[in-house]
Amino acid sequence: MLRRDFLKLNAIGILGCGLSFPFAGDAFAADPYLVVAKGEPGPATRAAVQGLGGMARFVQPGQKVVIKPNMSFDQGPAAAVNTHPDVVRELVVMCKEAGAGKIRVLDHSLHNPRQSLERSGILAACDSVETGICHHLMSGSQYAEATIPDGKEMRKNAFMKDVLEADVIIAAPVAKSHSSAGVSLCLKGQMGLIQDRHVMHSRYDLDVSIVDLATRVKPALSVVDATRVLTSGGPGGPGRIITPGEVIASADPVAADAMAVSSYEWYGRKQKPRQVAHIRLAHERGLGRMDIDALNVARIAV
Repeated sequence: MLRRDFLKLNAIGILGCGLSFPFAGDAFAADPYLVVAKGEPGPATRAAVQGLGGMARFVQPGQKVVIKPNMSFDQGPAAAVNTHPDVVRELVVMCKEAGAGKIRVLDHSLHNPRQSLERSGILAACDSVETGICHHLMSGSQYAEATIPDGKEMRKNAFMKDVLEADVIIAAPVAKSHSSAGVSLCLKGQMGLIQDRHVMHSRYDLDVSIVDLATRVKPALSVVDATRVLTSGGPGGPGRIITPGEVIASADPVAADAMAVSSYEWYGRKQKPRQVAHIRLAHERGLGRMDIDALNVARIAV
């Protein structure tokens, strides 16, 4: 799949009748469906989650929590290929404040695992709160085979054991482009929680299998780090970087991804969520909403 595939419009009607959205509720209720907070990474992250009702809405005392940032490239925050360490740290702090019993910050590295953790700044950020919670899981013994009952193409894979045992999963990607999937955000980012990602490129349609994975791995909270956005050259860069200084949060990963796509230029032009195949397919399969113009969006400056 090439960049041009990302730019194709789909001729099929997007908002067909009969779709169910488990996150929908009343899109115009008092509580926002999406929050966009502008400010420094840590404070903006806290403000975005607080705008949704606070971490206690998502994490109960004693629960096992997995936070999934991007931290698989051995580059610093300025490169915009990994989640900003202050975003990750603030999520860990808020989970602890909510009484989480166990917190794990996990990814499956594409570069040298130790160097990626260190150069991203995420290892030090996590250790400043609780030592030993930040890991790249590479060994096969750390994974367990599991089925994906609602998968259309990918019906099984090996998942990180901590993910299978988690009570709560928090998606915390950096907003960046991706040469095969168009963008890498909440939905695409969950590929870092399975052992065999290559099969999604080689055996299956990538966009379909991303959505298949989303039927099994369902974040309770999605927080997109758009403090820096890699708008081209992703996922590893180099490419064009913009600095919106924003954090997007929602209980719906499809809506969070759709907001990120709509908010910034990608490959030098504005895009619509329906132009990203896996976002459109997730919407059509009832996993969330991409019709962000119909949703209650709160904007906060901190």
